[in-house]
Amino acid sequence: MLTRTVLFIICLLPALAIAHNIAGGDASFVASNAGAAPGPFIYLGAKHMVTGYDHLLFLAGVIFFLSRALDVIKYVTLFAAGHSITLIIGVLGDIAINAYFIDAIIALSVVYKALENMGAFQTLGRWKPDTRAAVFVFGLFHGFGLASSLQELQLAPEGLLINLISFNLGVEIGQMIALFMIFIVFMLWRQHPSFQRQAFLSNTLLMTAGFLLMFYQLAAWQLAA
Repeated sequence: MLTRTVLFIICLLPALAIAHNIAGGDASFVASNAGAAPGPFIYLGAKHMVTGYDHLLFLAGVIFFLSRALDVIKYVTLFAAGHSITLIIGVLGDIAINAYFIDAIIALSVVYKALENMGAFQTLGRWKPDTRAAVFVFGLFHGFGLASSLQELQLAPEGLLINLISFNLGVEIGQMIALFMIFIVFMLWRQHPSFQRQAFLSNTLLMTAGFLLMFYQLAAWQLAA
C-alpha cells in the first residue's frame, strides 16, 4: 500500500513541488490582510500541512515502525516543538534563509529517516544518531520551511503574532489529521504478512522520493540564481 503511494508521489514530484507553496487566492488573502485573522490563518496552516508532501513523507518515515500510540505522540511532539520554534522565530525575527536550500534539507530529512528505517546506521555503534534528537533537529528545519513560505508573502505587522500562532495551530491540526490517517494505514498494513516483506522496499522508495525532492530543489535554486 505505502509502496504504491510513494511511487505515485514520485511521479508527481515536479507538480507537487510547485503546488506546495501558498499561492492563488490564499496568497492574495495573506498579502492583503491587515490585522488579526485567526480563523483564516488556522485554515491556511492546516491546508499547508495536509498538502505538505515533504512534511508528511518525513512523518510517515518517523512512525513507520511505531506501533504504540504513546511512541507516536512522543516523536510527533518533538517534531512539532521543533517546527513551532523556528516558524515563529523565523518570521518574527525576519530570518532570511533561501527557500530552496531549506526545502532541500527537508527532503534530506526524508532520506535520513528512510535510511534509519533500513538499518543503515546500525553499524555506527555509539556514533549512531539519536533518533529523538534527529526528529527535533529536522523539525527545526521544517519550521524554517514553513516560515519561508510565509515570508515570501510579506505579512502585515498588525496582528502578526496572533496570525503566526493561528497558522501554527492550523499546522498542528492538519498534522494530526494526516498523521491519524497514516497511522491507521500502517496499523492495518502491519496485520498483513506483506508488511515485513515490503518494509525495506517501501523505505527504499521513500529514500528515492527524498533524493528526487532534494535534487529538484537544488536544481531550481541554480536556475533561479
